Amino acid sequence: MVSTDRLLAFAAMSLLVIAIPGPSVLFVIGRALAHGRRTALATVLGNVLGSYLLVAAVALGLGSLVEQSAAVFVAVKLAGAAYLVFLGVQAFRHRKEMKMGAADVPAQPARGDLRTIADGILVGVTNPKGIVFFAAVLPQFVDHAAGGLPAQMLMLGLVPISIGLITDTVWGLTASAARAWFARSERRLSMIGGAGGFAMIGLGVTVAATGRAD
Repeated sequence: MVSTDRLLAFAAMSLLVIAIPGPSVLFVIGRALAHGRRTALATVLGNVLGSYLLVAAVALGLGSLVEQSAAVFVAVKLAGAAYLVFLGVQAFRHRKEMKMGAADVPAQPARGDLRTIADGILVGVTNPKGIVFFAAVLPQFVDHAAGGLPAQMLMLGLVPISIGLITDTVWGLTASAARAWFARSERRLSMIGGAGGFAMIGLGVTVAATGRAD
């Protein structure tokens, strides 16, 4: 079991890190602006699932390989960046096709709920910020004397996942609410959809260009 002191310390560290918007937050905002509330919430779910896959990878010892190997880290980072750019281009191309339903969400989500969740998982699992945090910070809070290190990491990992679920949901709902205001005009809706696409493209380029501290 993880001690209360370690759990609270890791929670405080997680909150500080999550409070600084990273690729996951910006991705959720971009999807909210481009497609609306339903897609944003599905993206949040996918993101947290992808992030927890990182936790599981670290618990199994794979995370340290990614964090320690510059080549593997860069490959994972570029894969995530390329996918963000692809999604941004798709959102921009289809910006004029968005029509709002009665609940201010697209009548038919652009990629379907399962596809949207899968998109979120891929972005979450290739998030450089998440890779470094879980690989470099998470192991520092386990109690080696207590044993069961993988189980401790899996338990500790639920803390930032829960925090991220709450904060990303707030970001997504806020961005989709702003989008709903633009929905009063098809032209404004097209513009905001294009802005969401550009945001995702810019995020992908930023992720690709960002290095890491060794």
